[in-house]
Amino acid sequence: MFVQCVAVFCVLSLAIGQILFKASATSWMQTDSLFSFKTALPLLSAMTLYAITSIAWVWVLQKTELGRVYPLMALAFILVPIGSHLVFGERFQPQYFVGVTLIVLGILIAVKA
Repeated sequence: MFVQCVAVFCVLSLAIGQILFKASATSWMQTDSLFSFKTALPLLSAMTLYAITSIAWVWVLQKTELGRVYPLMALAFILVPIGSHLVFGERFQPQYFVGVTLIVLGILIAVKA
C-alpha cells in the first residue's frame, strides 16, 4: 500500500512540476529573460521536484512491477489540465470530460488486472 502511495505522490509531483514549467514559460515570455527571478524560481523548483520524483519513482520500481504502477501515470492527463484551469484559467472543451472518463476507466481496468 505504501508503494502505491509513493507512486501517487510521483504522479502529483509531476503534475505540479508541469504547472511550474508553464509558470516559468509564461514568465519567460513576459520578462524575455530566463534568468529573472520570476522565471528562474518556478523553473528551478520544477527541476528540483522532478529530480526528487525521479528518485522516488526508482524506489517504487524496486518494490513493484512497472506494469502495475505505470497506469497511474495516466492520472497526470487529468491533474495537469485541472491545475492549468485553476492556476492559469485555461478552459476545457466538452470532449475533455469524455476523455477523462475514458482515462479513469482505463486506469481502473489496468490496475485491477
